[in-house]
Amino acid sequence: MPFKIDLLQASFTALTLIIFLGTVHSVKNNTYLDTSDPLITHLPHHLHNTHYFATKSNFLNVVFIKRAWAWTSTSFLFLWMTSPRQQQSIRRLSKWAAATAAWLVFTSWFFGPALIERFIAASGGECTIALPSGASFPIPNEFCFTKSRISPLTHPWLFAYPLLLPEGPWTTTPRMRRGHDVSGHIFLLTMSVLFLSDQLTLSLRSSPSTWTHAHKYAVIFTSAIIAIWLFAAYTTSVYFHTPLEKLTGYLLGTAGYAFTWII
Repeated sequence: MPFKIDLLQASFTALTLIIFLGTVHSVKNNTYLDTSDPLITHLPHHLHNTHYFATKSNFLNVVFIKRAWAWTSTSFLFLWMTSPRQQQSIRRLSKWAAATAAWLVFTSWFFGPALIERFIAASGGECTIALPSGASFPIPNEFCFTKSRISPLTHPWLFAYPLLLPEGPWTTTPRMRRGHDVSGHIFLLTMSVLFLSDQLTLSLRSSPSTWTHAHKYAVIFTSAIIAIWLFAAYTTSVYFHTPLEKLTGYLLGTAGYAFTWII
């Protein structure tokens, strides 16, 4: 018999509770890092010695979260290609294309800077260089929008004062700081969980006895990716970004998923 489950509703409820409870925990126990504060954002997380997932170099972040949409896309395409012929619709591919467009527009490019970068700038953010000494200073936003590599050799006019010159060879990529730094991780994890749950629902509505071996593996793989994204949403909620930045990331992720239905 087919599974009697509304996976999308269950995933949405679980994701909402995870982000909410993780955020409450971060405020109550002071576990989050304000990633938009230029005075501390270049420093290790204050819990990095005792909490593994508070380090940006943790396995979950390096292997999965930084390549989140690649994992989500691979999972969807595996599921789609192994589905019964009648479920391999252009409509499903169009929803994936729409979600990919939302990911690109919000995080990578929108006729120039991504929407998230534009939002940071509009809310008072500024492009900042963080020196090895811990000092920082603002530069024109265009350097952040183009993700330019900066050094005293390539851009000497930015280091007009001797006190700003770091010792030895040095280069960096400036980042937008201050302003409202929407949580890009929460945005992408939210959209990915909802999109994959929506796609997996089609398989769960049919009897597992009708699945091919390849499709069974695709269902298992997609379910595992959803579980990983839910756990990643928890670690991000507990250790990074301010509560408001996580809220806007969650709302934008939900809007990104809703965009796939509009298309």
